[in-house]
Amino acid sequence: MNFYEGSLIGIPHLYDIFRKGNVALLNAPGNGVADDKGIYYFVPKMIKYYLGEEPILHNAPTYLPLYKEDMDYVLEHFDDLVLKDVAEAGGYGVQFGNKMTKQEKEDFIALLKREPRRFIAQEVIDFLDIDIFENGECVPRKADLRAFVLMGEEPMVWKSGLTRFSRNPDSFIVNSSQGGGFKDTWVLSR
Repeated sequence: MNFYEGSLIGIPHLYDIFRKGNVALLNAPGNGVADDKGIYYFVPKMIKYYLGEEPILHNAPTYLPLYKEDMDYVLEHFDDLVLKDVAEAGGYGVQFGNKMTKQEKEDFIALLKREPRRFIAQEVIDFLDIDIFENGECVPRKADLRAFVLMGEEPMVWKSGLTRFSRNPDSFIVNSSQGGGFKDTWVLSR
């Protein structure tokens, strides 16, 4: 048995079956570590260190308040940032500085100073709107795209992905756990 036996998450003995070659895994164990908000800050640095290259695709500028320089920046630009609790998922623990009341800001900043490793801060990226069909009409909503990369002899970006969108016209949160929707996306080549 691999991993924690008492866990209710996952399939018992799946990794044993995988090692015997009797099942293929689409998402290899451990792939979620790169999708952890706490690691976002380090991804460009890892690319430079391990590959000796500059990143081709840039993530949103990310600050780790654990570092004094980043904390100073976050406090100075608080209203322009989105703050994310690294222990949360599914759109939970996401706070926009400009949406907080004065008291909420004071409370959050006090928590940030007590637990700086618990949060990251990012510049707000105004993602594109896509039209969705809602209540009989097409309406624009914020959306993001999750691409699929297949690993073989060479990595290959699959010609489809998952577009997630917000059902709330005033929200950037696209997670299905927060009421967001999703649709298949296909990239067609000529």
